Amino acid sequence: MKIAIVTDDGQSISRHFGRALSYLVYTIEDGAVVHREVLAKPSHHHAAEGHHHDEHEHHEHGLGAEADSRHNQMLSPIMDCEVAIVRGMGRGAYLAFEQAGIRAYITTIANPDEAVRAYLDGTLTNHLEKLH
Repeated sequence: MKIAIVTDDGQSISRHFGRALSYLVYTIEDGAVVHREVLAKPSHHHAAEGHHHDEHEHHEHGLGAEADSRHNQMLSPIMDCEVAIVRGMGRGAYLAFEQAGIRAYITTIANPDEAVRAYLDGTLTNHLEKLH
């Protein structure tokens, strides 16, 4: 199994999926981490050259065909992951994870290793109230 951590620095979990720079991907075998790698993540703005939020999209926070396309591009490096962990994201991004078959967790834990351990232990809380 693979777990993707959304990160800016490889040391902490990003507070915002769309703005994050990379993924820290953990490969898990028999309940143990056997490999970690950093993968570049297309950013919200890189995935849509010259993109500007219109007023409607801003209020819907990343919903619609254009946003779906951007989210799919941002998810492309982690399509082989079963789980992704981040500290914040919009509703549109969360739906994109669901459609891609990746279980998204919004956590309050900042440390990637701690979040992965909590997931593996079955104690990671999914804070859906933090969707924006």
